[in-house]
Amino acid sequence: MDLMEDAGSTELVGMGLRVSVSPVQIAFYIILVLLGIMGNATVVGVIGQSVIKDGGGGRNSDIIIINMAFSNLLVSLMRNILLFISDMGLQLYSSKEWCQFLMGIWVWLRSVSVWSTLFLSAFHLQTLRRVTPVMGSSHGARGVPRNLLMSLGLVWFLNFIYSIPAHIFSTSGNENSTETLMLVSSTTRPLLGCVWNFPSSFIGLAYATTSMVIHETLPIILMALTNLGSLYTLYTHSRMQSSVQGTSAKKRVPAERRAAKVILALIMLFIASWGTSIISVNYFNYNRGSSAEFLLVIARFANIIFIAMSPAVLAIGHRRLRSFIKSALGH
Repeated sequence: MDLMEDAGSTELVGMGLRVSVSPVQIAFYIILVLLGIMGNATVVGVIGQSVIKDGGGGRNSDIIIINMAFSNLLVSLMRNILLFISDMGLQLYSSKEWCQFLMGIWVWLRSVSVWSTLFLSAFHLQTLRRVTPVMGSSHGARGVPRNLLMSLGLVWFLNFIYSIPAHIFSTSGNENSTETLMLVSSTTRPLLGCVWNFPSSFIGLAYATTSMVIHETLPIILMALTNLGSLYTLYTHSRMQSSVQGTSAKKRVPAERRAAKVILALIMLFIASWGTSIISVNYFNYNRGSSAEFLLVIARFANIIFIAMSPAVLAIGHRRLRSFIKSALGH
C-alpha cells in the first residue's frame, strides 16, 4: 500500500504536501538555514583548527562539539538548504532510487545530530563526577583519543543501521502526492517528491511509533536526566569546595559551573526544539485534527531552531569561539 493520497483540495506550494506559507515565514526560515550553515561551519572550523594544532588531541569536549556541529552542518547542507530552495518556488523531483538514497541520508544525519547532542551532555556529566580529577584528564591526553573516536564512530554506525528502513520504504511521488505519515527524524513535508512508502498503514505507524519511542523520545529523557545529574553533581561539588585541598581543584568548580550552564542551555534549546517537533508531527500522524496544519508550521521552524541557534549558545561558553567572533566583528 502506497502511503500517498490524492491532494484534493490541499494547497500545493512547490511539491508534495504543503501548508500555507507566507513570505515572512519563508524569509525567516531562510535566515535560520543560513545561520545554521554559517554558525556550524564556524564551530567546526575554529575548534577544529585548535584540535589540529594540538596534534589531533586537545580537549575531548572539543572533539565532541565538532562532531555535533558537523552533523548539524550536514543536515543544513543536505536537507534544509533544499527546503528553502523549494520555498523559493523551484520544483524539483527525484527518481525512486534517488529518493531512497536521500531519505536514508536525511534520517541518518538527523539521527546522528540527536545522539551527538546527548553524547555531549553525557560526557560532561562523566567529567563532573570526577570530584578530584587528575590534571589534564578533562582536556584529554596528547595524541588521538582513540576510545572517544571509536565511540563517536559507533554513534554514526548505529544510526546508519537505524536509517536503513528509510532506504527501503521510500519512493518518489509527484506534485499531486501528499505525505500521510511523517517522522521527526526525516521530514515534516515531502522534499524532491520523496515520500514514505510502507507496505501497509499498520507497518508505517508501527515504524513511526517505534521511532518516536526509541529515537525521538528516549534521547530527550536521557538528556533531561543527564542534565539533572550534572546540576546535582555541581551542587555536591560546591558543598565540598571548602574542604578540597589545593587551589587548582577549587578553581575547577567555577569553571565546571560555567560549562554546565552553557551545556544546560544547549540541551534545553534542543529539548524545546525537538520536543515541539515530536508533539506536532505525532499529532499529525495520529489525530489529523483541525490544528494539524498549524502544528506542522510550528514543527517546520522547531526543526531548524536548534541547528541555527546552538552555535551562538556554544560561543557564549567557548573561549576560542568568543575570541574569533570578537576578532571578526572588530574588523
